[in-house]
Amino acid sequence: MGNSVSAQKSGEQNKSASQYSAIIKSESFQELLRRKKSFILPSSIFFFVFYFSLPILTSYFTVLNTKAFGAISWAWIFAFAQFIMTWGLCILYTRRAKEFDVLVEKIKQETGGKNS
Repeated sequence: MGNSVSAQKSGEQNKSASQYSAIIKSESFQELLRRKKSFILPSSIFFFVFYFSLPILTSYFTVLNTKAFGAISWAWIFAFAQFIMTWGLCILYTRRAKEFDVLVEKIKQETGGKNS
């Protein structure tokens, strides 16, 4: 009886592996990966450069130490802008994720995947 169960699991794993191979070779899946990479890579680079420029600029340069208006220096404005940038990137990604979800549904239909 144990052999029958393990043979059934092995068959299911082989079926899953072949379905996965079909999915990753599909044109739609390659399009999904291309679109995600074209959004995530540049936005991640922008995020890290923007994020790490504040501590670098305040540690090694004096450009942000000048007053912007009143007692507020450019360092405070830059720090506040980081919050805005983070929220902006989150909003942008959630909008873009809707496009990614459409592609995922298309892939599911093409490959016979189950709908969630």
